[in-house]
Amino acid sequence: MPDDNEDKGIARANLCRFLAACYYQPGPEFAEEKVFDSMLDAASRIAPELAAQARRLGEQFSTEGEASLLLDYARLFLGPNQVIAQPYGSVWLSSEKTLMGDTSMAVLQLYEEGGFEIAGDFRELPDHIAAELEFLYLLIFRQNQARRSGDTAALDSATGLRKRFLDGHLGRWVGPFTDAVRAGAQSSFYRELAGLTDRFVRMEAGAQLRERTEDTSSRH
Repeated sequence: MPDDNEDKGIARANLCRFLAACYYQPGPEFAEEKVFDSMLDAASRIAPELAAQARRLGEQFSTEGEASLLLDYARLFLGPNQVIAQPYGSVWLSSEKTLMGDTSMAVLQLYEEGGFEIAGDFRELPDHIAAELEFLYLLIFRQNQARRSGDTAALDSATGLRKRFLDGHLGRWVGPFTDAVRAGAQSSFYRELAGLTDRFVRMEAGAQLRERTEDTSSRH
């Protein structure tokens, strides 16, 4: 049986993967694959506040319905007129608010360093929120693997890359992006998704400090 830290590490990776899935177009597969049941299970293993948000997210998906959510998804992320919450890091990190600028090239370099390949059928830009959350999932997964096997070099590599990615990219733009989603969403579902995403990414950004504090405390 996994210990508490290993169990929480697996749950963090799973929650990150499910959050990424929620930024794709909503469809029947969300219910068919029990995405929100799995999300709640993962969140419950991490923190009560995450579990409460995940529970509300699943309830809102059932209540508001796929057709309504499709309309809000299009309003928020696609247009065709003004896009309320551009789901691309480059828009939030560049002063010119342009797509595929220097910040996009920087995140592509991180992907290459981490061995992260974007699927051929992914029709979005590489700094889309779903892609960045999937990259974060991969890094957490790699950390879990390295801890399990006792591979300190692999652990240091994954941990360092996660820190650079969060400090220099996703952790910098997730706040203004999710603020825009919460302000512009007509559905409670997307407001809850934005809040859960923001809380989770901020928890991940602070995880290394917490881990060092816990390690120091355990030696006393």
